[in-house]
Parts: sequence; structure tokens; C-alpha cells
Amino acid sequence: MDATARQEALRRLDVLVGEWVVEAEFAGGEAAAVGRSVFEWTLDGQFLVQRTKAPDPAPDSTAIVSVDLGTGAYTQHYFDARGVVRTYAMTFDGEVWRLLRERADFSPLHFQQRFTGRIEDDGDTVRGAWELAKLGSREWERDFGLTYRRSR
Repeated sequence: MDATARQEALRRLDVLVGEWVVEAEFAGGEAAAVGRSVFEWTLDGQFLVQRTKAPDPAPDSTAIVSVDLGTGAYTQHYFDARGVVRTYAMTFDGEVWRLLRERADFSPLHFQQRFTGRIEDDGDTVRGAWELAKLGSREWERDFGLTYRRSR
């Protein structure tokens, strides 16, 4: 991957930069829990950092998105208030944001996880959901919905 392609991969993430209200929709029809998330560039724009004050019962977290110099693939490095550390394979085409964890890394893998979010036409809303699957299974179940609404 050349420097121009890497910069383009990083530039695609610009749509996420800013402050967001985060609404989590858990099972049981409860009212949406509300938190906040901030996306910002760090280290001369080489990494995108996401800091989240999560809605209960989810933990607060920090995630760092990097671009692989060789392949152009994104990786999200995730850390949370429980001490959990994970890496997610990430794709982002400017409209659809996907995270996937199918193997153990810094934390044991008790289940597979994936997130799919779609940026709406206004560019200020991302609607998505986290899903879980038993190890080795391809049958995904919804864990919770997650909606980001840009506040700034």
C-alpha cells in the first residue's frame, strides 16, 4: 500500500470525527440508554481515537483505529473500564462500518462478536447493532442496537 492509498483510507474515517450522543437499545423493550462518544485524530492524524462514556450497563471505553501499512485493512484496538482488551477487524467504506471479532486476542474468546452500522444520508446518524454467535457458529443473534447521533 502506498502513502496515498493509506491517506485515503484514513480520510474515509473523517465522517466519524466529532461528538456523538449514543443510544443503546437493549432487549426487553426498555427505554434507550444514553451515552456519549467522541472521535478525534491523534498522533498527526495517523490514528482515530474513540472515547465513549457508555450507557449502562455497558462499560466506558477507548478504541484506537489503525490502518495496516501493507494491506490497508483497518483494525480497532479496544480497551474498557473492566480491563478488557480486544482487537476487531474493521471495514469502513464511508457508508457501512463493520467490526468483527472471531478469535482470541488479548482477552479470551467466549463468543464471536460483530457490529454493523450504516451512516444515514444526513451524515449525522449511524444506526447499527452488535450481534453475538457461539464459537464456531454462523448463527448470529442480536445483542443490542446502537445509534450514534452527531451532537457537534
